[in-house]
This record gives sequence, structure tokens and C-alpha cells, in this order.
Amino acid sequence: MKFLDEAKVYIRSGDGGNGCVAFRREKFIEFGGPSGGNGGRGGNVVIEVADGLNTLIDYRYQQHFKAQKGENGMGSDRHGANGKAIVLKVPVGTQIFDEDRETLIHDFTKVGEKFVLAEGGNGGFGNAHFKSSTNRAPRNANPGQPGEERWIWLRLKLIADAGLVGLPNAGKSTFLSKVSAAKPKIADYPFTTLHPQLGVVNADGREFVLADIPGLIEGAHEGAGLGDRFLGHIERCRVLLHLVDATCEHAGKAYKTVRKELEAYGGQLTDKIEIVALNKIDAVEPDELKKQKDRLKRAAKKTPLLLSGATGQGVKEALRALADVIGESPVSSKAKSAAEAEPWSA
Repeated sequence: MKFLDEAKVYIRSGDGGNGCVAFRREKFIEFGGPSGGNGGRGGNVVIEVADGLNTLIDYRYQQHFKAQKGENGMGSDRHGANGKAIVLKVPVGTQIFDEDRETLIHDFTKVGEKFVLAEGGNGGFGNAHFKSSTNRAPRNANPGQPGEERWIWLRLKLIADAGLVGLPNAGKSTFLSKVSAAKPKIADYPFTTLHPQLGVVNADGREFVLADIPGLIEGAHEGAGLGDRFLGHIERCRVLLHLVDATCEHAGKAYKTVRKELEAYGGQLTDKIEIVALNKIDAVEPDELKKQKDRLKRAAKKTPLLLSGATGQGVKEALRALADVIGESPVSSKAKSAAEAEPWSA
């Protein structure tokens, strides 16, 4: 199972049932009259947030969803049954966009939230509905109204309290694996994370959800590397932890590269509170560490934290800084069960 954060689906609500033209003709009943029933209402298309889901993988192999049609009316004043609604289950943090991929229809932020995306058509009236003192035997009935149909885009933005950003191989996955129970891929050769990862972090008794996204490279906003398509997963974060590799050529330039991509992406990412940290300090000499720290300080205009995800040095201080910004009420308390489920195993 792969992580899927975007899917295009076709939805159609049910048509309404047709009204019936019928007359009652029974022995010993002198005045039968019109007895055609109304058609049933078509089923709705409903989107519901389900607890425990954190990927749109269900919509990779099925893209068409149609609600049930309403039953037609029948004689003897029998109305048709309403069509059953179809419910699409999505994870919390899902957004619904129109086919143009720009018009936002709805944004789901709470577990259990429901939204009627397409209403079923009304059922038609039978001829019994039209009888009156002047129209004793109407011979007309209404057809059912058609349902709504459209293509929509489902886009998932993970709900996390804090997000990890940085260049590839800055040590983000190692940091996440040390502070949470998440198990991202880590190896002793250069590569980048391919899918976002979530982990629940406990800092001095305070829990929050930390998101790790694939690393950014120069030109990501133009599609270089994996591009910036995963940056949407940290739009809801309250604070960003920007990790810079101390073993890189120039820490200040590495920092500015990522900041430039965040600015190009938009989404108010550059307005979020940012904690800057120099990672992998155990892999450089003291003199080189001092140079890199000074370079990063000039670029970020703030004193960076020093830490090593591999040895754990400085990690607690970074977590406390994140927890202080997030506060006592994490935005993603409902997402913890999803993060603990370890859903994205290749």
C-alpha cells in the first residue's frame, strides 16, 4: 500500500423515481378515483471523515461512485422507496476541489464531519397528488428529477502540529525516528524520503504530532526533484523545525535554498513560526561547526539550535521549543490514532 494524497473521482446522485398514473377499480368500491403514488427521492452523495484513515488509497482503483435511484410510484397510493445514499470515507484533513482544481468546495478538519456533495433528484408526483374538486380524474404524473453529477478532486493535507523541513539528507527522518515510534526508511547512503511520515512526540508529558515531508531542492517549485507537492501537508502546522546539515558545504546557503522554495510555494508557510537547528553536529570538527553555526545565524537572523539526531544531543531542547509554541492544545489531537497506526508501509 502506497501513500496517496490526491485523487480524482466521479460522483453522481440518484435520479428521482417517476410518479404513477393509476386508478382504483375494485368491486363494491363505488368511488375509486386516482391512486397513483409519488416516486421516491434519489440518494445523496455524502463525504464523511472516518477515524483511522490517513491516505486516499481507496480511490486509486475505484473512481466512479453513483447513488441509488429512487423507486417509481405505484398504484393503490403506494409511493416509491427513496434511493440509498452513497457515503465516501475520507481521512481528516481532506479538501474537496472542483474539477478545475482551484475552487475549494469543502475542507474537512474534524473526525465524523459530514458534507452532502450532491443531492438526489426529487421524486415525481403521481396522479393522486393532482386530484381536486374540479379535477376528479387527472391523467398526468411528473417524471423524477435527474441527480447531480460532477468530477471532483480529493486532496489530503495531513493535520500535524509541527513540520520538519530541509534539504534531502538533512536528517529529518532520523530525527523523527528518534523522537517518535515512526519507522521511516534510514540508511547510510544519500536518498530522500518519498512519502510524508507522521509521528506522535512526547515532550515533558505534552504530546503533539510531527510531520516529516520529502526534502526540497533548488527549483522544487518548478518541479525539480519531487517538487513542492508535499508542502501542502505542513500548511496546517503551527510551527516548522528547519533542519540544516552541518556537513554540507555552506549552511547559510542551504537554509536560504529551502526558504526560497517555501516563499515560491506560498500558502503562508513563510509566516509560520520557524525554529532553526543545525543537525549532525557529531559529524564535524569543532572549528567547522563554529563556522557553520555562524553562517546559519547570519542567514536565518537567529541563533540556531545545535543537535544530533543520531546521538540524541540537543534533541530534547528542540522538542521543548516546539512544544512551547504548540501549547497545551494541539490542533491534531484527533490525528494521533492515525499517526500511531503506521499506515504507510511499502
